[in-house]
Amino acid sequence: MSAKKLFTHPAGVLASATAATFLWGSAIPVVKKSYQHFGIAPGDLGGQMLFAGYRFFLAGFLLWLIFYLWKGMALPKRGEFLPLLKVGLFQTFLQYVFFYIGLSLSTGVQGSIIAGTTTFFQIIFAHFIYTDDKLSLRKIIGMIIGFAGVVLANTKGGQVDIHFSTGEWLLIIAMIASALGNILAKQASVKMAVGVLTSWQMMLGGAGLIVMGVSLEGAFPFHFDGISVLLLLYLSFVSATGFFIWNNVMKYNPVGKVSMYLFLVPVFGVLLSTFLLNETLQGLVLVSLCLVAAGIIIVNREKQT
Repeated sequence: MSAKKLFTHPAGVLASATAATFLWGSAIPVVKKSYQHFGIAPGDLGGQMLFAGYRFFLAGFLLWLIFYLWKGMALPKRGEFLPLLKVGLFQTFLQYVFFYIGLSLSTGVQGSIIAGTTTFFQIIFAHFIYTDDKLSLRKIIGMIIGFAGVVLANTKGGQVDIHFSTGEWLLIIAMIASALGNILAKQASVKMAVGVLTSWQMMLGGAGLIVMGVSLEGAFPFHFDGISVLLLLYLSFVSATGFFIWNNVMKYNPVGKVSMYLFLVPVFGVLLSTFLLNETLQGLVLVSLCLVAAGIIIVNREKQT
């Protein structure tokens, strides 16, 4: 089966988009464990950015190495560097710079909820960029239901306290950067192999994060042992595999339909945190998963025009 048939078949889209969001959701508790193991404090922006830089650069390098050994892909072709730089800037560097700074000034709950707004931004951008991917009543209803699921997943004790200050606005900027990065990746994938696109944008974005992390830390502070290497390798695998799958999904499908699956990331993150971090499972999480699924179904049952 060709890549196009796999990533356009309804079952293929469901399986691949769910797999990518599940992988990204699993990164949430593993990142928390990694911070504990490396001794990275919640407000240690330099350490967080340096760790993210290691993660994404290694992810990009491993993915490039696989495609180099498999298909002989090496350096980007002439004319591909600028699109790669744009995708790496938005999809990796700016997204995580603003995300980490914003999260240091906000809370994990608010960060998880605001992370769900990426879907809104992608669908809105697609409305203005693509003539065949306009907003509709079904999309609006689906987004509202899906976002309600994200909010419920992060509700504790039946209450959720959302307020906007500097941290929350920076998180919003991070989600806008993420949405733009995904759109740019979709556009770049028209003329570029997804393997080249994904690997090099992560290496470029990761290198930028490393430079910023070192500039804030003044050194390379981490000491690696067997456990830390396994944690970093897993997170690199999650990034490489997740972005490779997701960029293929974005390449072959309308933005407005597949973006709904991003609502699953914070929900999977909450669910997996209960198992990996022994956090209390809230009953509303299961309801939230149903709401997100309902939103995805509503949007994807929309008739083509």
